[in-house]
Amino acid sequence: MSDWSDWIGRKMRATDRLDPALAARWCATFDRAAPPDKAMPQGIHLCLCTPEARTGQLGEDGHPLRDDSPASFQPPIPLPRRMWASSAMQFHGPIAIGASIERISRIASVTPKSGSRGDMVFVEVDHETSADGRLAVNERQSIVYLEALAGDAPLSPPAHSGDIFDPSGWDVQRIVHPDERLLFRYSALTFNTHRIHYDRPYAREVERYRGLVVHGPLTASLLLQLAAEHHGENRLTRFAFRGVSPAIAGEPLHLVMRGEGGTIELGAFASDGRQVTKASASLA
Repeated sequence: MSDWSDWIGRKMRATDRLDPALAARWCATFDRAAPPDKAMPQGIHLCLCTPEARTGQLGEDGHPLRDDSPASFQPPIPLPRRMWASSAMQFHGPIAIGASIERISRIASVTPKSGSRGDMVFVEVDHETSADGRLAVNERQSIVYLEALAGDAPLSPPAHSGDIFDPSGWDVQRIVHPDERLLFRYSALTFNTHRIHYDRPYAREVERYRGLVVHGPLTASLLLQLAAEHHGENRLTRFAFRGVSPAIAGEPLHLVMRGEGGTIELGAFASDGRQVTKASASLA
């Protein structure tokens, strides 16, 4: 595996505007009414300053191609599969409809590893998102690049076992059914062309998923909304999530939460008890 140390510290700047049309589409996607005070819910930053690669610059998987040029923000890691592994966010203030947005992104680390999945490389990216010149969100995102899978590799996740998810021990539970329509809309909001979210034959035959995969940040956004329903909008100062196992479109997803005081634990589970996402948050 090559040395990617030259990429550490590389920066990228992007600008955007949270216009009323984008805010309306976000609210429609999640079946929510527009906020009465123009302060959008937490998680909207994930749909701002989205990738702008031209169609001709996309790889087979739908992600922008990576190369050795100065224009390539991500290092040209020769591993074809890419996953959003985790994020840790700090919220400094809400983002209002109409705000001018700036995001400064910086490669914080590039770490090759080897494990049960073979060779992999973790890339950590620090994002600073500002609204009208004021810092709104700090985020450290971890992306993992993985080896290709054989055409006969077992599909992931395994077919449902006979187990049933037990919500006892959790204070709050909400069941959602993220289907293909929701995945399509979230891909559109984030300008995400990764084919595992809309191309079922590709997802199964190339990346060996059992079906279309629910976006990690989409599940995170649903968990943020679960927290807001019970604690109020824009109440979190910190939110971190980590993908544990893929969520498959059309299958029930159990969103849960528990905790007292300023710290809460959240999670997403499949109906057979398989954990999909681990998350934690701090309240203001």
